[in-house]
Amino acid sequence: MTATLFSLLGTLFLLRVPIAICLALATVAIMMTKGDFAVFMLAQRMFAGLHHSTLMAIPGFIFAGAIMAKGGVSKYLIEALRAWLGHITGGLSVVTVLACMIFAAISGSSPATAAAVGSILIPGMVAAGYPRHYAMGLVAASGTLGILIPPSIPLIIYGTIAEESIGKLFAAGVIPGLLLGGVLLVTAIIVAKVKGYGGDPKADWPTRWRASRKAFWGAILPFLILGGIYTGAVTPTEASVVAAAYSLFVSIFIYREMSLATFRLVMKDTVNTTSMIFLIIAGAMLFSLYLTNESIPQSVAMWIGDLNLSFWGFMLLINLMFFVMGTFLEAIAIILITLPILLPIVKSMGIDPIHFAIIMTVNMELAMITPPVGLNLFVVSGVSRAPLGEAVKGVLPFILIMIAVLFILIGFEDLSMYLTKFVGY
Repeated sequence: MTATLFSLLGTLFLLRVPIAICLALATVAIMMTKGDFAVFMLAQRMFAGLHHSTLMAIPGFIFAGAIMAKGGVSKYLIEALRAWLGHITGGLSVVTVLACMIFAAISGSSPATAAAVGSILIPGMVAAGYPRHYAMGLVAASGTLGILIPPSIPLIIYGTIAEESIGKLFAAGVIPGLLLGGVLLVTAIIVAKVKGYGGDPKADWPTRWRASRKAFWGAILPFLILGGIYTGAVTPTEASVVAAAYSLFVSIFIYREMSLATFRLVMKDTVNTTSMIFLIIAGAMLFSLYLTNESIPQSVAMWIGDLNLSFWGFMLLINLMFFVMGTFLEAIAIILITLPILLPIVKSMGIDPIHFAIIMTVNMELAMITPPVGLNLFVVSGVSRAPLGEAVKGVLPFILIMIAVLFILIGFEDLSMYLTKFVGY
């Protein structure tokens, strides 16, 4: 029956049925063949899966990110970075990575990060002499930092399922996020020097200070969010509300770029994205109900135990599985499908679940940029009005770089775990 379930899932995926519907429909079809099936259990399980206060952080951070993208916050941050760094060799590519890192520390979403930064900087990079495919690839890869640098929507979902501290998961993502961002920065500078890519005209000091003053109100937002979480002043859910309220205040009363029509677009984007995520979670709850009833996680754990895999053997197997799944599934769906199965195995092998969360998240970053269904590829293709093939061509070198960083993080657990010692909840 389990083989039939996965076959049915695969068939629905190939038919391009939405992922949430795939998970729910396949599970219901299999469970209806069982004698102990009760219809009321479906609604009960779906609502129980959504009944977690930590999940309320998701719409908050999505809302904050949408306000930043459309209310002027991201625009003025990018203008300030360009004023200070845009003229140096590789300056625009450096600005791209740094802008993605800053936006990631607010939005928690990779597609939102890629869209907000790419809509401004891809045209700028192309005008400065960068090949369009390279600009698209850099934005797509740097945009993936949106789910590694906290706050992170996948880490919130991971913590909810694994019953791990969201604060510690966020702390675990800081050093890996900075490491990956640093590697992308170095790569961008080297490529620009080798290829001789240009930049902006050098800004004078008055221009720099004006841009910095304008960007100040948005620049302090990451410190409000992460500082509040790590000092224990607010929970991640409360931090998402603070981020949304502060972004809205700045956009309306300071930048004055949030009109009623713009606010309507912000609300539409927030509702659409939140509904998609929550519907996937609800569908995955039915899927996990079947897995639990049939003791699938325990059976898989026994099978892997019989293989007598070493730590690196297990990691190679799991990462290969994530990479393959990432080519045709969305990141949140991968987490919801695989985590209930993998978590008991991870614990039995003595791997810290928080360290594994970071490994899984970097794999989900790769899923964002691996064709044919990498979301960031579609985002940069859309904002630059260029064929998807150009985005794929531009992102391939960055995939190799991110895989190298992934194995560094696997081998050095302290990179993920060091800051968690300072988070008490």
